[in-house]
Amino acid sequence: MSDDTRDAEEGQPQTRRDGRDAVTSDDGIPLADAAFPSFDAASIPPRPPLPPAEPEPGAGPLDTADHNAIREQWRVRRDELNSHVSYARDQIDQANERIKERTGRDLIVAILIGLAFGAALLGSLLFIKVLFVPFALAAALLGVYELSRALRASGRRVDVVPQLIAASVLVLSAYFAEPWLWWVVLFVAVAFVIVWRLIGQMVVKDGRTYGEVLADAVIGGFVQIYVPFLTGLALILLGQEGGQWWVLGFIAIAVAVDTGAYAAGVAFGRHPMAPRISPKKTWEGFAGAVLASLAVGVLLALFLLDLPWWAGLIFGAAILLTATLGDLGESMLKRDLGIKDMSSWLPGHGGLLDRLDSILPSTIPALGLYFLLSPWVVL
Repeated sequence: MSDDTRDAEEGQPQTRRDGRDAVTSDDGIPLADAAFPSFDAASIPPRPPLPPAEPEPGAGPLDTADHNAIREQWRVRRDELNSHVSYARDQIDQANERIKERTGRDLIVAILIGLAFGAALLGSLLFIKVLFVPFALAAALLGVYELSRALRASGRRVDVVPQLIAASVLVLSAYFAEPWLWWVVLFVAVAFVIVWRLIGQMVVKDGRTYGEVLADAVIGGFVQIYVPFLTGLALILLGQEGGQWWVLGFIAIAVAVDTGAYAAGVAFGRHPMAPRISPKKTWEGFAGAVLASLAVGVLLALFLLDLPWWAGLIFGAAILLTATLGDLGESMLKRDLGIKDMSSWLPGHGGLLDRLDSILPSTIPALGLYFLLSPWVVL
């Protein structure tokens, strides 16, 4: 290389590579120089340890002692709650057993079943009243079946299938047929079951006396009048203008009669009302039924039926009379048959007829008072 070129290169600034080459030997070993001392790794002090990170609130693990304390508190609270629930359950069971021994009914089960039936009844009457028809038909058929089976168990000859057929036609015609035609259907239904029984007796020829056969025929007609006929009266009332409110009203009063008599009898009952018919009915219970029926009658008259308060007293007193007589009448019938309940299909209640015994006879004054007291009825 010429001197001119060397001189030109010497005049240029030193590059980074040239500087590295200047302080490093050809073997890559750093040169000992006062300006560039050699690097000693042992002379560097060790890094101090980092402080432990504090856990964020709610994110870090709990202390073992605190965790055990919380679990112990939860266990104590749970045990206290369980003891309170067990104590309340024992008290309810003891009260229920005392009531069951006195009245022969399971109070809790009876209340639950009553609420279920009440909800179905209200739903059918408050929204579409025609939905009450299948409800009433099912109740009538079940009542006929219960009564027929109870009579057969006592030795009476009652034909169940003809009874159910006649009851179905009689109940349905009460709502869908004209009133005069319904009375014709009633006559045909009673005649149908009586003739069926007479023909059946002639076919069997089992040596029954004339009095027994006549009693069987009359009892067969009684079944049709007691259950389907009275149920049909309720459906005739239902078919009237505003009749669903009267049906709801007389059923509510009849239920109030039973509830008031039951509550007052359990709490204060001391003097039997009819010991030879129903030993558990007391005059104190009847007083409770009077108060309940009159109070409910007045409330229904003022807020549901658009009647004066005195009409509610009449309504309540009329239903009270028929409901009480119906209850005593069915008790007398069961005593004559030698049974306690018509059936055991409804726990806490017995049979369906045991609940309808006060409602069925109440259809008669309810229908009559509708035509006498309703302001929209034109005779």
